[in-house]
Amino acid sequence: MNTFAELFPSRKSIIGVVHLPPLPGFDGHPGMAAVVAHALADLHVLETQRVDGILLENEHDRPHQVYASAPVIAAMKEVTRSVVEAASDIVVGCEILLNDPRASLEVAAEAGARFIRTDYFVDRMSRPEYGEFAIDPETLIAYRDSFARGVLVFADIQVKYATMLERRSIAESAQLAASHKADAVVVTGDATGDAPRCAHLQEAAAGIAAGSRSIPVLIGSGLALANTADLLGNCEGAIVGTSLMENGKINKRLTARLMHEVRRVSSS
Repeated sequence: MNTFAELFPSRKSIIGVVHLPPLPGFDGHPGMAAVVAHALADLHVLETQRVDGILLENEHDRPHQVYASAPVIAAMKEVTRSVVEAASDIVVGCEILLNDPRASLEVAAEAGARFIRTDYFVDRMSRPEYGEFAIDPETLIAYRDSFARGVLVFADIQVKYATMLERRSIAESAQLAASHKADAVVVTGDATGDAPRCAHLQEAAAGIAAGSRSIPVLIGSGLALANTADLLGNCEGAIVGTSLMENGKINKRLTARLMHEVRRVSSS
C-alpha cells in the first residue's frame, strides 16, 4: 500500500476541496451531469495550478445526514469515477459527510480514489443536532484492509464544530489516531475557514513522534495567503477549501496566489 509520502512527494502538499452541488435526494440537486461538470471544472483549475490533491465532498447535501443514503453513495461513485478518469497528475480523494467513512471507503475503492478523510476516528465527540458520533477505528481499518486496500485514511482529531466528550490532549488524540493506523492526522480550527493554532499542530506532531508510527500532520481548515508561512512551518501540508473558492467554485486567481506562496515557503 502506498504511504502518504509516496502519493504526495511535495515538501508541503496541498489538497484542494471541491464542494459538490446537492446530490440526489437533496433540495437544489441540479442533475448528475451538472454535478460532474462542476467537479471537472474545479479539477481543471487545481491541476493547472499544480495542486497536489483533490478532495470531493458532498458539502451542499443539507441538512447533512450522519449516514449516506444509497442514492448519495451511487452519486459519489459516479462523480468520483469521472474525476479519477479525467485526472492526469493529481491525487483524488473523497469524503461523504457527515460521518460515514465506511461509505467513503466503498466509493474510493470502486471509483479509484486514493484516500478518504474522516472527521471522527478516535475521539468521542458530539454535536447538539446529531448527538454522539459512532467511532470504531479498528473495524474501519479492518474494512479498509479487506475491501479498499491501498486507500489511505486521513483522520481528523478533535474536529471543528463538535464537542469532546472525554478529556484528552491534542497530542494524545494524534498518537491514538496514528496507533489505530490512520495515514495522516488532520488538525482544524473551530469552524470552516478557521485556522488551527500553530501550537496544536506542534502538539499533534509531538504526540505522533512519541508513538511507534510516523505519519504526517495536515491542516484541515483555515489555510490562507496571510498565514501560509506560519502554519506550513509546523506540518506537512493542508486540505484547503474556502480560500481557493469564489461563489462556491475553485477560482484560478485565488489558487494561483496561494500556490505561489506555498512554493515560496517550501523552498525557503
